[in-house]
Amino acid sequence: MGDPKRHRRKYVTPTRPWDRVRLEKEVEIIIKYGLRNKRELWRFQNILRKYRRVARELLAKIDLPGKEGELAKAKAQMVIKKLAKIGVLEENATLDDILNLNVDAFLNRRLQTIVFRQGLANTIKQARQLITHGHIAIDGRKVTVPSHIVTRDEETKISYYSNSPFAERGLVVKVEEQEAS
Repeated sequence: MGDPKRHRRKYVTPTRPWDRVRLEKEVEIIIKYGLRNKRELWRFQNILRKYRRVARELLAKIDLPGKEGELAKAKAQMVIKKLAKIGVLEENATLDDILNLNVDAFLNRRLQTIVFRQGLANTIKQARQLITHGHIAIDGRKVTVPSHIVTRDEETKISYYSNSPFAERGLVVKVEEQEAS
């Protein structure tokens, strides 16, 4: 199992480190999603790579006769269900849809991106800062990890943490809107 104190890398570095086209694409993605460094991008690329590998293996086994084919179909449904719960795929997706995924699908499900898109922060960088400083909560529970993958169920439960000064400001704005109408 390994030493619990030693962390394993959860990413794979590129084989060609100075490829200009790849470097330019990475910089665009990092700016768009407000990532801290390229390791965060590589980690999500690795997650995508694993799901695509599983989908390829299941596609090869799904047409086999007997018990093996049935088991592959059940595993395929479990993988699709998990990705649908995360919000990366639709409920009625197929294994081919997993092969068509790109890293943007996973980066859009990060807490930092969702906080920015919901308007709780003015910029993507401010969203990261609010999360790391403990101003954002999911279902009343403080979350301080910007790369937290938000499921579809949790998406509507994102708000300011109750002890945060931003929560008081949010309440004042809501009260003023109610008085105006």
